[in-house]
Amino acid sequence: MTAVIDPARPPAETPSVQAQPAVARGFGAVVRGYVALTKPRIIELLLITTVPAMFMAAHGVPPLFTAFATLIGGTLAAGSANVLNCYIDRDIDQLMKRTSRRPLPQGLISPRSALIFGLVLGAVAAVLLWFTTNPLATALSIGANLYYVLIYTLLLKRRTAQNTFWGGICGAAPVLIGWAAVTGTLSWSAWAFFGIVFFWQMPHFWALAMRFKEDYAAAGVPMLPVVAKPMRVAVEIVVYSWAMVGASVALWAVGMSWIYGLVAIALGGWFLIDAHRLFIQVSRGERIRPMRLFHVSITYLTLLSIAMTVDALV
Repeated sequence: MTAVIDPARPPAETPSVQAQPAVARGFGAVVRGYVALTKPRIIELLLITTVPAMFMAAHGVPPLFTAFATLIGGTLAAGSANVLNCYIDRDIDQLMKRTSRRPLPQGLISPRSALIFGLVLGAVAAVLLWFTTNPLATALSIGANLYYVLIYTLLLKRRTAQNTFWGGICGAAPVLIGWAAVTGTLSWSAWAFFGIVFFWQMPHFWALAMRFKEDYAAAGVPMLPVVAKPMRVAVEIVVYSWAMVGASVALWAVGMSWIYGLVAIALGGWFLIDAHRLFIQVSRGERIRPMRLFHVSITYLTLLSIAMTVDALV
């Protein structure tokens, strides 16, 4: 994520994979396997940004039915995209230690069953959002899922080191979906929040990719830390971290109070210190600890989202 990688290599040229032995298929294990395919931890991060977007759009507590339906529909939609991602990436998942114990590489769930499961989740999500929110929120959800599966997973992930950048569009989409579900429109505040989450994804995922670079290299995935020198990765992490903090200040300028502003500046300073710490470690040839920044990024986004919600309520 130190072999030489050809970023233009299509998915069909992924190194051959030896089948994994099937694991026990008890009912409980299979149910847990289906849940694991949806990648619940990723869904949690998406919901962390959807909730404050709805509160901000409503300038307080959003309509409870709309909020509940949006969260359920968003969970199903994100789960669908993640399941289909697991289906498409089942070959390279077997090659990476970090993902080799997922249900498909382990033989717990068949590829056909996973494909059907993912498509059904997506269809149910679209129908639910259509009847409980509005056309804009539904269209944004469907568009984000199609982009993630068709553009990011099938077209970009195995072909370009900029996969994380372009994939950041669908990763930040829940902000717009939550906002649109409440108002039926999108404002400058919604786009500023979108920018925060979009730029946040580069330091977040590239820190993780630095830690698991060998995994991505073995699977032939040209993540930036695989194909670029550590210094370039560190520089880009710093650049996008500053862009993220800039977007957080822009959100303050277009519609938030001093409550959010003070928290955004404090959290942004904390994040930038850690991003620059990683840069210094790389520039000095020291042992790098990218997972520190990875965990800081999760805490940052969580606390910033809480600050947005509190600001909207106050």
